[in-house]
Amino acid sequence: MYSIYPSEDKKFIIVKVVGEINGKMAMQQNLEAHALGTELGINRYLVDVTEARNTDTILDNYQFAHDDMKITPGIDLSARVVTLVSPGDHSHDFMETVARNSGLNVKIFTDRDLAENYLRAE
Repeated sequence: MYSIYPSEDKKFIIVKVVGEINGKMAMQQNLEAHALGTELGINRYLVDVTEARNTDTILDNYQFAHDDMKITPGIDLSARVVTLVSPGDHSHDFMETVARNSGLNVKIFTDRDLAENYLRAE
């Protein structure tokens, strides 16, 4: 289950995910979020997975970041993305690593205020 909406100040798009998440689900969410971002002129995203666990394998995460994100029309490769995770949930750590290694601007946070400030910074 997920929802996608702009922040109150319209500086970034929020993707809130509950339950398990994998690359196929993430791609659908990304496409919807990036379409809304394009419509509103926003290319910053807060992906709140504090209530979601990444169930993909290491290989799946690698292919998602290095292949799927790079070749899928509608994905803004210049987007700034923060992933907000629960403290102690390391299921998203490798995804951050491979995303950054593939050239995507993705960063994990456990503090929502810090994450939002990072997105608002110029």
